[in-house]
Amino acid sequence: MDYNVLLYYNFVTVEDPEAAREEHFEKCKSLSLKGRIFIAKEGLNGTVSGLKEDIAAYMNWIHQHPIFYATEFKVDEYDRHTFLKLHVRVKNEIVRLNIPDAVFHFGTTPHVSPKEFLKAVKEAQDNPEIVILDARSLYESNVGRFKGAVALDIDNFRDLPEQIAELEKLKGKKIYTYCTGGIKCEKVSGWLKEKFEPEEIYQLHGGIINYAKETGGEDFDGQCYVFDQRVVIPVNQVNPTIIGKCGICGTPAEKMINCANATCNEHFTICEDCFHTLEGCCSEPCMESAERRSFNDQGYFLRGVNSKIYVNK
Repeated sequence: MDYNVLLYYNFVTVEDPEAAREEHFEKCKSLSLKGRIFIAKEGLNGTVSGLKEDIAAYMNWIHQHPIFYATEFKVDEYDRHTFLKLHVRVKNEIVRLNIPDAVFHFGTTPHVSPKEFLKAVKEAQDNPEIVILDARSLYESNVGRFKGAVALDIDNFRDLPEQIAELEKLKGKKIYTYCTGGIKCEKVSGWLKEKFEPEEIYQLHGGIINYAKETGGEDFDGQCYVFDQRVVIPVNQVNPTIIGKCGICGTPAEKMINCANATCNEHFTICEDCFHTLEGCCSEPCMESAERRSFNDQGYFLRGVNSKIYVNK
């Protein structure tokens, strides 16, 4: 495969985020990279795709950067770009928890290797004093999560602090948190430790992406949600199973799409039969919408993308 996809973050003080944004945008543009990069006073968070030689040049540039040199990268291969455009934006937080500078205020917690995390997952299945906590949104955990993991009923990561009743159950227990690439756990783990006083709390180093590479994905059920055109990617090569359910008929499914009706744009899991029968829509009314976008086998749309390619106009 000719392309690489990068996932990375770095919690580090950025004195001038606007200047860092301009610098980053020009560098990525010169290398023809596409993706989303967020810069804030608390650091850097990005996921980009590009040709392997361009990605290598970008990583080398970051590793020589006076601020971001300590950034760790998760690297996947793919056969094309996984983004349509390049966006580099300044934000209040590089991942939104509505607690700016949480890492600096509350600290973070120790990392465990994927092999250590797998051991904890197996122990947790027989020991209620060990909790595997999914720090992601419910739509992510519904399509894939570790066996026995506690998944929070949240639509967005920023909603996590509102889950007081569920988080209170962490008191006195041994907690292992995980997310896609590690950034959410990095930000929330110190806050959880201070607010809910678990006996111990650890986080999976490198997240699910790193875990899949180092363990074969054992005991991860379903697929991993990613924020690019791939939508979901396989994790478990050891004992895989499907946990997602079609939002139309309820059968086991792992495909996630945006409804082809641009005014709906519902993001949901769907089986292949319903996907083709409804031509990428979530319902028959959406199939009749004047805003229905052209059907494609991928089923991935961004709001407003292909806005001139409607089939019912």
